[in-house]
Amino acid sequence: MIRRTFWLAMGATIGALIVRKLTRLSQRATPAGITQSLSESAGRLIDSVRDFVEDARAGAKEREIELKESTGLDSQKSTTEELTKQ
Repeated sequence: MIRRTFWLAMGATIGALIVRKLTRLSQRATPAGITQSLSESAGRLIDSVRDFVEDARAGAKEREIELKESTGLDSQKSTTEELTKQ
C-alpha cells in the first residue's frame, strides 16, 4: 500500500513538472513570447556592442596619449591650444 502511494505521489509530481515545462514552452512559441525573447536578445546585444565601443575608445585614447608622449607632440598641442584661445 505504501509503495502504491509513493508511486502515485511520484507520478503526480512528475506530471505537474511536465505540465509546467510544457506551459512555459508553449508561451515562448506564441508571437508575444517570440517578440519578448527577441527584444531581450537585442537588448543584450546592444549592451555588448556599447561596452565594446566604450572599451575601444578608452584604449584608443590611452594609446594616443602614449604616442603623443613618446613623439613629443603633447607639447605642440598645448601651444596650438594657446594660439587658438587668443
